Amino acid sequence: MAEHRQRMSLPSPCEDLLGNDRCSPLGEQPLLWHDAAAVPDALPAWAIHVGLDAAGALPSVDAGRLDVLLTTCPDAPAPWVSIPVARLAAQRGQVEALVTTAPIAAATLARLLRLGDILPFEAALHVESLAYSMLLSGGEFARWLAARKIEPSSMIAPLSSSLVRYEREGDHVTLWLASPGNRNAMTAAMRDALYEALANVLEDPSCPSVEIRGEGRCFSTGGHLPEFGTARDPAAAHVVRTLRGCAGLLHRLGERASVRLQGACVGSGIEVAAAARHRIAAPDMFAQLPELKMGLIPGAGGTVTLARAIGRHRLLWMVLGAFRIGAVQAQAWGLVDRVEA
Repeated sequence: MAEHRQRMSLPSPCEDLLGNDRCSPLGEQPLLWHDAAAVPDALPAWAIHVGLDAAGALPSVDAGRLDVLLTTCPDAPAPWVSIPVARLAAQRGQVEALVTTAPIAAATLARLLRLGDILPFEAALHVESLAYSMLLSGGEFARWLAARKIEPSSMIAPLSSSLVRYEREGDHVTLWLASPGNRNAMTAAMRDALYEALANVLEDPSCPSVEIRGEGRCFSTGGHLPEFGTARDPAAAHVVRTLRGCAGLLHRLGERASVRLQGACVGSGIEVAAAARHRIAAPDMFAQLPELKMGLIPGAGGTVTLARAIGRHRLLWMVLGAFRIGAVQAQAWGLVDRVEA
């Protein structure tokens, strides 16, 4: 698994304390754009800091002090995000609109990703879950919950007995997400079934290898929307999330774990998969993290698994704009090892 880690340099405390308040999710400027070639010495800690290289010159910059690095230079190396000049204004506008909608979730994610650079894998998962549980109790998620429209038929989740299919041949196990009619939505029941299957593989004394695949056109479209907001106790939900998180088990399996991705890999559908050491994508695969639209952040391990695969700068940009990345870009960024039919 490719692992992009950038030594963290926390934003320097701002001498102007009132300015620090303004440049926060509770102020007028939760998102700050900087010339990448001339980043100020003092950076408010609660603001999201984006370094912009509009000329495509790739200036020397301390990436650890910034949350995102954008450039118009094609195929720029990590941690830069390359954006064509013709698309820069549109993507910038999309990010500003989403951050305006959910500034607390966006700023929380930026700070969480900074911490993730210095935390071990399991500890980073734990902190992610704490932040996610906090946001579940917040006003931004409550507004999304009040405005959403869910079709009654979508409330029906498949029976748990059919959600994960187990196959074994010799020393290799294949686990199939087996709810194609529901686009393999990661319901609580599917998560539990996948966790139990992975736990069995991990504890098997014969140490089989394991591959996770998805039936149908999609690997997984992520969390089942009707289940969002149904947990009445966010504190208890945090304990359940950390006790039964599939990303942690995949990480512990190390070289033994692989995934094959096709079609939509959305939300937890890519967060969990990114924990596998080996990741293969079909040409039609795409990844997307839409949680910010809901006033949330990735909560199935993605702030850890994806940050270690593609780097926190690129991950934050993906989330801030809810941008899709296809199979070719996923391979270039290190999210998948290879693309094959």
